[in-house]
Amino acid sequence: MSVDSVPGLPAGSFMAPDWSAPQGVRALFTLREGGVSRGPWGGAASGQGGFNLGAACGDEPAAVADNRARLARAVPSAPRWLHQVHGVAVHEVLTPGRAGATSPIADAAVTDLPGEVCAVLVADCLPVLLADARGRAVGAAHAGWRGLAGGVIEACAARLRALLGESDAPLVAWLGPCIGPGAFEVGPEVLAAMRARLPEAEAAFVPRASGKYLADLPMLARQALASCGVDDVWGGTACTFSDAGRYYSYRRDGPTGRHAALIWIEPR
Repeated sequence: MSVDSVPGLPAGSFMAPDWSAPQGVRALFTLREGGVSRGPWGGAASGQGGFNLGAACGDEPAAVADNRARLARAVPSAPRWLHQVHGVAVHEVLTPGRAGATSPIADAAVTDLPGEVCAVLVADCLPVLLADARGRAVGAAHAGWRGLAGGVIEACAARLRALLGESDAPLVAWLGPCIGPGAFEVGPEVLAAMRARLPEAEAAFVPRASGKYLADLPMLARQALASCGVDDVWGGTACTFSDAGRYYSYRRDGPTGRHAALIWIEPR
């Protein structure tokens, strides 16, 4: 199940994943409107009212703090923000309560604690949410091409299953908005990196006359999920680059805000 409304957040400031999440698992993805950020981090039409949640993308710290506080009031606990570095480290949320002052260096998080909110920030990179099919554990991964090539999705799935003590526990996944396959132009080094990770990676690349390629991040993510036994996969159709009204996009705009993809187990 997913959330249809969030007390404290205005309509149009988030989307609810459409997926087969198990009973008790909740998730949401924040959109561009609904906060207090301005300028490049603001809403698309007015330059104001942006719901930027990224603290390291040039926005006013006070605006980010306000936006994060609004979000924290709307979910069971303050999201466990990460210091993302396009890597493959997975942070385990093992104790309840307030997050520390310093965000752990990681690009994915998992937990089996009800009420603890895993979160990743994105602006063109692919957010991947994972849940145990019985609703006992959840995770979130930040999967740009470097993370995909490094195996961040596989690492997140493995740590989630390790929490359960079941190496083959069935999982369900949701792929959030990211830069779409018609807009994500990359060089041959990206294809080479993906080939080294995923045997069928070439199917996700369309060659261009320039010698570059258009890459399909959701297709690559589905390949990565399939490689670790996850075939119940939803989403992956929304393009951040092509919809300036709803999404931030670094490729499109340069300095811009960050969305959050969040997942948690409902508190008992």
